[in-house]
Amino acid sequence: MFQIKRICCIGAGYVGGPTCSVIAHMCPEITVTVVDVNESRIKAWNSDTLPIYEPGLKEVVESCRGRNLFFSTDIDSAIRDADLVFISVNTPTKTYGMGKGRAADLKFIEACARRIVEVSDGYKIVTEKSTVPVRAAESIRRIFDANTKPSLNLQVLSNPEFLAEGTAVRDLKEPDRVLIGGDETAEGQRAIRALCAVYEHWVPKARIITTNTWSSELSKLAANAFLAQRISSINSISALCEATGADVEEVAKAIGMDQRIGSKFLKASVGFGGSCFQKDVLNLVYLCEALNLPEVASYWQQVIDMNEYQRRRFACRIIDCLFNTVTGKKIALLGFSFKKDTGDTRESSSIYISKYLMDEGAKLFIYDPKVLKEQIIHDLSQPNISEDNPERVSELVTVTTDPYEACQGAHALVICTEWDMFKELDYEKIYKKMLKPAFIFDGRRVLDHLHAHLQNIGFQIETIGKKVTITRIPYTPAGVGPRNAVIEPPTKKAKV
Repeated sequence: MFQIKRICCIGAGYVGGPTCSVIAHMCPEITVTVVDVNESRIKAWNSDTLPIYEPGLKEVVESCRGRNLFFSTDIDSAIRDADLVFISVNTPTKTYGMGKGRAADLKFIEACARRIVEVSDGYKIVTEKSTVPVRAAESIRRIFDANTKPSLNLQVLSNPEFLAEGTAVRDLKEPDRVLIGGDETAEGQRAIRALCAVYEHWVPKARIITTNTWSSELSKLAANAFLAQRISSINSISALCEATGADVEEVAKAIGMDQRIGSKFLKASVGFGGSCFQKDVLNLVYLCEALNLPEVASYWQQVIDMNEYQRRRFACRIIDCLFNTVTGKKIALLGFSFKKDTGDTRESSSIYISKYLMDEGAKLFIYDPKVLKEQIIHDLSQPNISEDNPERVSELVTVTTDPYEACQGAHALVICTEWDMFKELDYEKIYKKMLKPAFIFDGRRVLDHLHAHLQNIGFQIETIGKKVTITRIPYTPAGVGPRNAVIEPPTKKAKV
């Protein structure tokens, strides 16, 4: 069996960096080199301040960096020396041309394939790690076949990553499954066995699944589509709960105890974000349209539409509660990453909530414990968010390093990310410094256990999927009984 001793990973982002760090950590006899054209990113990987935040990642990197884990910009040398090359580059949704707004842009994948075949020699296994559309491996293989050399033998595999940001290191060390797809030829099966041997250093064989290439590619899209669908489903129920007086948390618990459904991904919120869910669902929609399956495409498009509806609905609720205008009003927005325990802001719901509030002229004071000011300003200055007027961001947005500073003098406090620290804030201190009436809009249901306390302080509470009963002391003029006193019905005379 072919033995993999040297691995090259092209792309030092959220997938390539953590994945290859864990492989190096778990396989000390394998040399792993992560390469990228971005010099500043590589410098960060080689420094004490990593370019991405993940719990436990720094410890993993420091345990093997300089021994069998290396970060470099020398891409060609790393490819030439490797037995296995992972392609972990970005595959964003196209913003132009055919498939705009839905199809995946594979220009970086193609560039990697051309560079690999140009500098390679001998036998190598080339593996897709990036989320790609179905049959992307076939496109890579066609580039290889069209540029082949007598001494070159390249095998193409699909090995999608199922890690979740915020728990990436744990997901990589203890995966639910490892999926490897390849050709059903003898050479393809040989390559699959070689990659399986790498994972078998720490993953039980029963959790390593092998399929053909197309099944592997589609499984990744389908998995993310199903997870996004569950979030949109419970968010749709949250709207119904707010209209009827039900509590979406209680509903989610009740249906989640059904073993056929399960409790995972039934947390109502202001909407899903991240680099994968929206991109992969849109990719699936485009694939269905291209294959003349309009009904299937329409079904999955509704997952995206519901997510957008939830964001708009939450922003409209903020505006409605603030007396139907937020123009010139200071609003504290707590949390900007798309979920806790990560600094990733890609497709974060906070971006869209900010957009809707900026459209109404609100002055936003934004705090996040892990997202840099430059990233927040960059995200809000994108043409589709700033309405082609990036100057308004400098006028309406202030990024703070202190949540109390963000809330001082604010009309409302909006929680958009479920950071644990937001449960521990001194809300009495915050209330004293806010304008009255002071509102809290909890888009992540992180303050459920504090509702009674917050109401006693004086806050008006609005949350996802629940009507918070407002405890009011009725006004009673002196010497007059309660206006709403219950009048007892007259006592019936007993019949003789």
